[in-house]
Amino acid sequence: MRRTAIALMIGLWSTALGAQSLPDFSGVYRPINAFGPPPGPRAGGPPVPAPGQPLPPPTRTAPLSDGSRGRAPNAPKLTPAYLAKWQAISKARVAGDSSSDNTARCLPPGMPAMMNMAYGMEVMQTKDKITFFSELNDALRRVYLDGRKPSPIVLADPTYAGFSTGHWEGDTLVVETVALNDKGYIEGFTPHSDKLTVKERIRFTAPGVLEDRITVTDPLALTEPWETVKSYRKADRGDDQLREFACAEGIEVAK
Repeated sequence: MRRTAIALMIGLWSTALGAQSLPDFSGVYRPINAFGPPPGPRAGGPPVPAPGQPLPPPTRTAPLSDGSRGRAPNAPKLTPAYLAKWQAISKARVAGDSSSDNTARCLPPGMPAMMNMAYGMEVMQTKDKITFFSELNDALRRVYLDGRKPSPIVLADPTYAGFSTGHWEGDTLVVETVALNDKGYIEGFTPHSDKLTVKERIRFTAPGVLEDRITVTDPLALTEPWETVKSYRKADRGDDQLREFACAEGIEVAK
């Protein structure tokens, strides 16, 4: 009996130590490389400007956001059917049609677009889940760490943020997101199907610097998996408050 009690105490102590050793991502973060590749010049393109400096004008190596100069070399590689969808959206945007812009319509950005924004993001961490809350459109997603799996009801009702589960591999949070609808975008306005899955490896690369390595797979929309890396810097006290994003109110004012 005594040996059993001692073994139980050792097990609880080891578990507590393991929990304490996990990194704490809690805090408000600002993107380091929003809407683009990791810091550094593009191949054949202009160098990335210093913080606070304006972006260079669009060129053939930095396509316009409406797609009028084609797709960037590092953009997700689309199947013919989804490339045609992208081209149709591009044509509409060039003509001034913003109906494909989820942000302008106060719709959630979806995944993985939510992790690729020039707005603040708060990370709230507990033992059983991690919540990401974006300032843009008050978008929210939760990553469950308690071993749960998506139920048939969840899988039958896909959403913009999808259903995310995760586990720790050392100091890295490994996340898989499924049950995504086909109304969001991979990046920019690159369309995807409801077969999209997103895998992430999130970790600190330096004190207060969070890295998210994202791999996107879609058997219908992509000819190969697409990968990107996003980085965020933890905000200092005084810059760690997110503002309310009254999107619907803004639409009413614009009418």
